[in-house]
Formats: sequence, structure tokens, C-alpha cells
Amino acid sequence: MDASLIIWIVGAALAAVAIYTFIGFIPGTDETSVLLPITLAIVLAGVEPMAVLAFFIAAIVTLNLTNVMPTALVNLPGGVMSSAMIEHAIEIKKDGKSAQVIKKMAAASAIGVIISVPLSLSVAFLLRPVGQAIAPYGAWLFIIGAIFLSLISRAKILSLFAIVPLSVLFMALRHLYWGLGVVPDQTPITVSFFLGITIGPLLVSLFRLLNRKTFEESIIEDEKHITIPVRDSNPEKNPLRLLNREEATHAGIGGFLVNFFFVLSPVGLTILVGETFGRRFKEKIKRAFMSVTTMSAVVQATYLSGIIIPLLALGTPLSPVAIGPGNALFRAEPVFSLDNNIHHILSVGQFAFAVVIGATIALVITYLFITRFAVDFTRIILKKVPHEAVLGLFIAFIVLLAYMDAGLINIFGVLLIGLLSGTLNRMGVNYGVQFMSLYAAPLIVQLLSGGV
Repeated sequence: MDASLIIWIVGAALAAVAIYTFIGFIPGTDETSVLLPITLAIVLAGVEPMAVLAFFIAAIVTLNLTNVMPTALVNLPGGVMSSAMIEHAIEIKKDGKSAQVIKKMAAASAIGVIISVPLSLSVAFLLRPVGQAIAPYGAWLFIIGAIFLSLISRAKILSLFAIVPLSVLFMALRHLYWGLGVVPDQTPITVSFFLGITIGPLLVSLFRLLNRKTFEESIIEDEKHITIPVRDSNPEKNPLRLLNREEATHAGIGGFLVNFFFVLSPVGLTILVGETFGRRFKEKIKRAFMSVTTMSAVVQATYLSGIIIPLLALGTPLSPVAIGPGNALFRAEPVFSLDNNIHHILSVGQFAFAVVIGATIALVITYLFITRFAVDFTRIILKKVPHEAVLGLFIAFIVLLAYMDAGLINIFGVLLIGLLSGTLNRMGVNYGVQFMSLYAAPLIVQLLSGGV
């Protein structure tokens, strides 16, 4: 490996850290909408595959580290993954310990990365010889995952009933586009549908404002005041010293376990593991600390395993992360296709080198930055960056990707998905169930129509 390639890899990782440190502190963004477009642009620009991979891994680590900061400080979710922590973050803020929990969440997140990277690479290496044999059964795993996540959700019966109607909607839109010739027959349309689910609650809220009565009820005359706590005076940086024994243990166990369930929704796994570990404690504040620290580790582990294992072992997007945020690493015509992507281009050694370099650079820089400047940087973002501008940019990304997926008609298709998904979300059908329904839709519809 020559020096120029190493410079490309390191440079790509540093660029990811710079870009996603800024984005991650902005509340109200979405992981897929900010990861996918930039990664796709880099792939289409012809950047070296190892540098592309290092960029994406560094982006994941940085974004997941910084996204939890607005959640802890001002109780606004940085992204979909951190929305699961809101309730606990509010409890901690009431107790006046928001500044303290920042370091704990960053420390737990670091543990998640340190555990997940070598473990995911090991699992992927072991699965690589049988990867092609596993890939055809991916849809069955998605069906099982949708049912499993439904059964562990609060709205169990509703979630189970929602799986089939959602699957029918996804496939109906695909067949409509194929029938009209908008896209070639059997062309997979997934990314924009994924984003439609993601923006569902936001779309429902915006469309409700089109009703005059709802709009008038939503008008707020007073300014909203957000109190940002002062920086924690504790100079400690060692993750294992920032967390107590129980918090470090639970973060480690959670980060370890989820690597073996990479085909399941990261949101569903984060809620499941975090709430399960936190439920053991009766004291509210202790339960809140345990839940958010465990979730911080699990978020990193689910995203890293969700891209590393399918990409190295299979070469096929067989996880929610691979289908959504990481889709450009598998399929970005004309650079990457399912028959010629990073899985086929890089050796195991090259793959591991890019992953380790990307994760290490992002973790060291972002972790040190957060433990020192998180409060100050959040204050700058909240004061200088209008929230409306962020939401506008977010929606513009989704409209662009919907158009790129299947033209003008798909913008309205994504709108339909968003309104239905957002309504179901408000009724209790969580993101995890909806995402798994999207991935399982082809097989579910095939079975319903009498196919095998």
C-alpha cells in the first residue's frame, strides 16, 4: 500500500469528522438523509474504494457520537437513533445532571466502537465463505425481524397488523413505477421509501398545520427558552473512569450482543436493549443513566455491524443500515453494482485497514472534542443555525433522492408513505417494525399472491 493511498484514507476520515461533527450537533436531522447523499457523491466522484469506506465508517462514528449531544443538553433528538433517549434525557435534565451525562454517553459510545469494530470484522470474516449461501434467505430474516420487533413493542397487536398493509403499499408503488416504465422492471426502489418512513412523524405534523383549526391551536406567541447547562468541571477523559462499573458493563454487553443481530432494525435494537437493561433499576435517575449509556453503546454497535458484516461477508445489503445509509457502498451506478462493489474490490486486509483507520481517527478526535467542547459547540449551533433551515434542508434532500430513485411521481409516493408511516408511528408502530416491513415486503407480497 503506497503512501498516497494512505493519505487518501486518512484525509477521507478527517473530512468525515469535520463534516459530521457539525451536522451531528444540529437537532432534527436524520442519519440516512445526511449519510447517504454525501457518501453517494463521493462514490460517484471516483474516490478510491478504501477511502470511501474509511469516510463512511468515520462518518458513522462521528455522527452517532455527536447526535446524542442535543438530546442530552436540550432534549431535542439529533437523529432517529437518539430519539429513543429523549424520555431519559428529560429525567436527567430535571435532576440537573445533563452536563455530567454528556461524558458518560460519549464514554459508552466509545466502548461500543471499541467492541464492535473487531467483533464485526471477525463475524464477517467467519461468514464470508458462506455469504452467498446466506444472502437468498435475507427476506425471511426480515419477516422474522418484523414479527419479533412487533412482539416486543408496546402496541403489539397493532404492529403485527401493520406489517402486511405496509408491505402491500411498498410493493404496489414499485409495481406502479415498473408498469409505467418510470424505472426498468424489477429495479429495487428502497432508499427513498426508507426516508419516507423516517420523515413520517414530521410530515404528519406539517400537514396537520394545513388544517386551520390545528394551525390556530399551534400558534405560540412566546419565545421558547432553552437552558444549556454549564460545562462539567470534571477533567477526566478515560471512558472506564467516567462510567461506573455497572454502566461500563452494561454498555459493553449491549455493544457486544447486538453485533449478532445486525439484520434487525438499529432503532428497534436500541430501544430493546437500552430499556431492558435500564428496567432493572427502580430509582428513576439511575434507570435513566443506565438506559442512555447503554443505548449510546448500542447505537454505535448496530450501525457498525450493520455495514461491516453485510459488506465484507456478503456484498449484498442485508441489513437496515446497508439498505439505507450505506446503500451507496453496495450500489451506485455506474461505479458500484451488486456484482462489483467494495466487497469484490477490496481484500479482507484492505477492508479491515480502512475500517480501523476510519473508526480510530473519528473516535479519538470526536471523543476528545465532545468531552471538552460539547456544551460550547451546542450553544453555537442552537444560537446561529435556524432549526427551520435544518428541516428545510432535510426535506430537500429527501425530495432530491425521491426524484433520483423514480422521478417526479416518486416524490408523491414518498409523501404517501410518510403520511401513513407517521400516522402509524403516532399510534405506536415504531420505526423498527416499519423498516423491517419495507425490507420484507417483496417476500410477504409474493407469499400473499400464492408465490413460493
